[in-house]
Amino acid sequence: MSAETTKTNADQTKAGDAAQPEMIATGVDREIVTSNQRVFGGSLGLVVATLCILYTTFHIAVMNLYPLEPWVYRLIHVAGGLALGFLLFGARSLPDSGAESPLSLIEKALLLVGGAALLLATGQLLLMWSASDLITTGSPPAKHLTTFGYPLIAGTVIALIASWMAPQRNKNFLSPADTLLALAALTVGLYIILHADFLRTRAQVFPHPNDMWASIAGIILILELTRRLAGLALVIIVGAFLAYGFVGPWLPGVLNHRGYVPARFFAFIYTDNGILGPTTAISSTYIILFITFAAFLQASRVGEYFVNFAFAAAGGARGGPAKVAVFASGLMGMINGTSAGNVVSTGSLTIPLMKKVGYKPQTAASVEAAASSGGQILPPIMGAGAFIMAEITGIPYRDIVIAAIIPAALYFLSVYFMVDKEALKKGMKGLPRNELPEFRVLARRAFLFIPIIILIGALFMGYSVIRAGTLSMGAAAVVSWLTPHRMLVKEILYALEIAARMSLQLVAVCAAAGIIVGVIALTGIGVRFSSLLLGFAGQSQFLALLFAMLVAIILGMGMPTTAAYAVAAAVIAPGLIRMGIEPLTAHFFIFYYAVMSAITPPVALAAYAGAAIAQSDPMKTSVESFKIGLAAFVVPFMFFYSAPMLMQGHWLDILHVFVTALFGIYLMTSAVQGWMFGPLNRALRVLTLAGALGMIAGGWTSDIVGLSVATIVFAIQKGLLTPKNAARGLD
Repeated sequence: MSAETTKTNADQTKAGDAAQPEMIATGVDREIVTSNQRVFGGSLGLVVATLCILYTTFHIAVMNLYPLEPWVYRLIHVAGGLALGFLLFGARSLPDSGAESPLSLIEKALLLVGGAALLLATGQLLLMWSASDLITTGSPPAKHLTTFGYPLIAGTVIALIASWMAPQRNKNFLSPADTLLALAALTVGLYIILHADFLRTRAQVFPHPNDMWASIAGIILILELTRRLAGLALVIIVGAFLAYGFVGPWLPGVLNHRGYVPARFFAFIYTDNGILGPTTAISSTYIILFITFAAFLQASRVGEYFVNFAFAAAGGARGGPAKVAVFASGLMGMINGTSAGNVVSTGSLTIPLMKKVGYKPQTAASVEAAASSGGQILPPIMGAGAFIMAEITGIPYRDIVIAAIIPAALYFLSVYFMVDKEALKKGMKGLPRNELPEFRVLARRAFLFIPIIILIGALFMGYSVIRAGTLSMGAAAVVSWLTPHRMLVKEILYALEIAARMSLQLVAVCAAAGIIVGVIALTGIGVRFSSLLLGFAGQSQFLALLFAMLVAIILGMGMPTTAAYAVAAAVIAPGLIRMGIEPLTAHFFIFYYAVMSAITPPVALAAYAGAAIAQSDPMKTSVESFKIGLAAFVVPFMFFYSAPMLMQGHWLDILHVFVTALFGIYLMTSAVQGWMFGPLNRALRVLTLAGALGMIAGGWTSDIVGLSVATIVFAIQKGLLTPKNAARGLD
């Protein structure tokens, strides 16, 4: 969606909402619906929508009613996601019109050859299955190689080339090349499912050549869908890791390894040590579960109520739309787990309204980007981050959520202080009350918070994450019956449909991250990298953390948080833990910087998404979003030096750390914005920042220093102390 289109939609939303004050946030819902409209029209659109519904329903049913063997479930998850992804998202964007573009002779030839090869491979697989002539451990290397392995890889590559060369897709027809890629994805998945010993033993010892070609075809398909949905950054990183698997014998020092034959290397990658490992385990359970929950909130319009409630509560305050963005974007970002996607959905409303009350376009976009990214550190869902961390570390989910409370509170309060001080500096007002929903009316619908309350309550009562998420989905449908927007079968089917489409990016990204995890597991580079980290930092945990911060941010640039954290945790966390850092602290540290890479220049995806809506300069927006989210770059060092920040220790210590850190965060935002009780000159800003760092440190001595500095600045601003006397007092 272009920035111009987004702006037009947002402006139309704003105009319409003025006439309907109780529904000011409906623009968010309209924008999400627009972005989720069916790609295809007519009966084809219904067929593809049905496939999406079946994909989501399969996951919910397996998670709750009919469990499958994990590796079978994950294979269906990946293969089905790839097939749907190729059908829905072409190699090139859709045209505005439905006019057909003729295929060239070369394109026709590629489709003919590629299609024949893939049909041969698929037919041979089905024949092998029906005749019980599957490839077993010890089968001759040439068995079915010319009728399955070679045609599968050749057809996949040819179809991929054809998809790149093909004209823009027609909305009334499936792209032939993408249909062939979908067929290839299903064939790869079915081959591995049918050959159970592939995963259990063969792939890690003596894989058959067909195993290798099926794995290579699957990896190519994963990387291509990742390129289409998440850009080139992750594809390039995965390519570098794959290359490392072969060039390692010629690399020096800790990067050296003995090398691997291609068959074992690629087959190993497509096992539960790699693609089907922890990252896909998360995407096939927690991620798709909470994306479906978010879809139910959207289809029932309960999510819209959250935004309306925020506008009613804070829209009239100074800089009101920015404060609404902090609350609403954080809440929705916590659920849907994608920073840039959340910016596009909620930002289509909040960014134009922020501009309306006086925020510069880049500031409006930056606030939205910072709040949306922060949603992924907000408990209890943390954009599925809490569940990923629990899966990787073995730390109970409940402990992770409790530990996340204070850091998340500090981050969102710091963003709130930032927007409030910006409003103070510019003398901004809020939105007129007649353009806002009535709080009294919305307060009577507070029961619409029940799905969130049920989710949190069920999790803390000991219910499984899957059961809690499913109950919350049902609650969203039930409470909608108490509003004019009742969720009927049609709306439920729509929620299941958009849940599948919303999840496809993360299916591809998690599978791609699994490739990296597999290479790390096979080559042992994680252990050697940990040794390198230890050697680089010596005995200094601080240097090790600085190094870990840089690696997590660099890995996260251009990557969704899920993939960035999973990869960074595999590479960095073991080294930090070996240095004596607690596992919970180490993983939280890495997770925070993986999340904040979305607003870190020069590649800040969330900030770029906001800039497109605000029509501001992307680089300036990313720099300002970094400034607004600055607390998130400080908080990890705070909880490293002070365990009570993660709810570890006596409650008095926890309270002390929270209060002093909060005051320190307030001083830091004052220094950054140049405003405390009035404008701060350069000297006072430096002094205030020094006081902030003292308060953030967490010790009693540093707290006294910080309070003293704050008192001096306050006295100067109130005219109780002149700068000359202040300087003499400091001496």
